[in-house]
Amino acid sequence: MPVSTTNKVKKARRAVIVAGNRTPFVRSFGDLVEMDTIALGVAAVKGLLERTDLPRTAIDSMVWGGVILPSTAPNLAREIALDLDLPASAEGMTVTRACASGLQAVTLAVAAIERGEADVIIAGGSDSTSNATIGLPEKFVQKVGPLAMGKGGSARDWLGVLAQLHPINDIVPKAPKVAERSTGEVMGESAEKMAARNDISRELQDKFAVMSHHRAAKAIEDGVFDDEITPITTPSGKTIYSDSIVRGDSNEAKLAKLRPVFAKDGTLTAGNSSALTDGAAAVLIMSEEKAKELGYTPLAAFKSWSFVGVDPSDQLLMGPALSMPQALERAGMKLEDIDFVDMHEAFAAQVLSILKMLGSDAFAKERLGRDEAVGDVDWDKLNLYGGSLALGHPFGATGARMVTTVAHELHRRGKGSTALLGICAAGGLGAGAVMEAV
Repeated sequence: MPVSTTNKVKKARRAVIVAGNRTPFVRSFGDLVEMDTIALGVAAVKGLLERTDLPRTAIDSMVWGGVILPSTAPNLAREIALDLDLPASAEGMTVTRACASGLQAVTLAVAAIERGEADVIIAGGSDSTSNATIGLPEKFVQKVGPLAMGKGGSARDWLGVLAQLHPINDIVPKAPKVAERSTGEVMGESAEKMAARNDISRELQDKFAVMSHHRAAKAIEDGVFDDEITPITTPSGKTIYSDSIVRGDSNEAKLAKLRPVFAKDGTLTAGNSSALTDGAAAVLIMSEEKAKELGYTPLAAFKSWSFVGVDPSDQLLMGPALSMPQALERAGMKLEDIDFVDMHEAFAAQVLSILKMLGSDAFAKERLGRDEAVGDVDWDKLNLYGGSLALGHPFGATGARMVTTVAHELHRRGKGSTALLGICAAGGLGAGAVMEAV
């Protein structure tokens, strides 16, 4: 007689989002200039711990995303854990996937928990553009490095090296540049080409940017972010309580006066492009069982996610047009099944181009191998509380910021509600995810 295996089937574990917390997002070289990416991460995680009253001994691991990594301490996760005096056993790993780094950190944590490798993980990301490393010219490093890293050499040795570095360009430090290594293009230049190729007008870009600012301003006024942001106090003693880039008085007439910044006859301006930003965001993730054991109410969970790559010389920021449909497919869903959509706004032109691709039958056939378009995204269901254009974009933190806001909104809507996330990233990368209320 066959032996029943019914009781031997192990129930699949599910990871749940329990809470999220972030610092205010501040324009680079502003009020947070004194705090590097590690300090910002410490502030975000400390706020998360205080907000949840989580026993530190319960933390198994930390996964952190970052883009501008400090050369002397690139493993941000471990440094943040050590600075917070977390248990030595709470190991840490830092990941970088350009602007999708924060979401990558979160999904890695979710996967680890669902595989049974951990019960409690803090995941998130941070970046301080203000403290980006200033690089020295390669010729300077190649000539001076052997002396500086060795025993120093004699005065004659140093003079001999300096004599070989006569042109000023061999000596003056290089300012950081957010440009593609493979194409040499600054991201805004690529977005400018994307706007032209997809026929995205300046007027529509400005309209979208104004919407982002207005929605973010209203969210702040209504207290939507009160459960997500912890004030941060700088070393000099100044306390910042809220995001500083949001402009509730923004309007299309004001934006129309701004000059293009990436091409003389272009459509992208400082008003419809995201600003360089400093900030951090952290997410607390647990197994469903552990959350119940510790007395926490889960907010949301992931149904699926997708990370893709496209040719950077084609349309650098088109990745979400592929990753979002793939995430939907993996979740067994269609766009019409989704309650709301949250997309990273690197540039208004980029978001509008993605929306156009999702609604195009021709794009679906050519790039997705489908007969019909993914569908049209209703602006009333898109970026309900603004996005990166208004809130700012600390590269490594944006994904975790989005997960936090989406998780709270799903929880408010109740069980059965769903959301679709999309993020474009440097290097021709795209990320998508489907989240659901628990």
